[in-house]
Amino acid sequence: MGNDRFVDLLRHGAVVGGGRFRGTSDDRLSDRGLAQTQAVVADLQGRSGEPGPPYDALFSSPARRCAEPARELAARHGLPLELIPELGERRFGAWENRLAGELPIAELQRFWDDPIGFTPPGAEPFEALRERVLRGWDRILEHRTGFPLVVTHGGVIRVILGQILDLPVAALIRIEVPPACRTRLRVPVGEGRPSLMFHGEANSCGAAF
Repeated sequence: MGNDRFVDLLRHGAVVGGGRFRGTSDDRLSDRGLAQTQAVVADLQGRSGEPGPPYDALFSSPARRCAEPARELAARHGLPLELIPELGERRFGAWENRLAGELPIAELQRFWDDPIGFTPPGAEPFEALRERVLRGWDRILEHRTGFPLVVTHGGVIRVILGQILDLPVAALIRIEVPPACRTRLRVPVGEGRPSLMFHGEANSCGAAF
């Protein structure tokens, strides 16, 4: 592995109220969601074989469903934590905190057919989301940490993966990011671009909701 750096991206666990277009709604994790998040890192071995995860820093979306478990992990393992607003989920406007079944079927179908070109009423356009998330990603890389954990949202993880893998933006919605799903990226020191090591390994993802 040489001097490569690594970054783990962790989507928050299941949230009270189930699967919604939650966006900026600041709901807390359910008991199950908190257990999912804790279980992901519980069995990771420290860098020198000591108990505890191998991370040297934590970054998190400010949303409660991300920041609360991140604060708990930081306190438990004595890690620095920084909240990065750019890592917040997409703002869904009129769709905030609503179930898919509660939305106008024609609008929902347009979103599934063209999630990049169609912006829900009052929502954050995809390109604005992408630019914001990539600013947050750059902030993480500027810290020069060796192995941070980033607690964030499914939409944010899709944007970062799309950037690293040079995916067309229309393909991003086909990347599944269930609650408590962990993704590992390798970040070369010096020349080279980040690469994907794994995404959603079987023992690191919670159930869908």
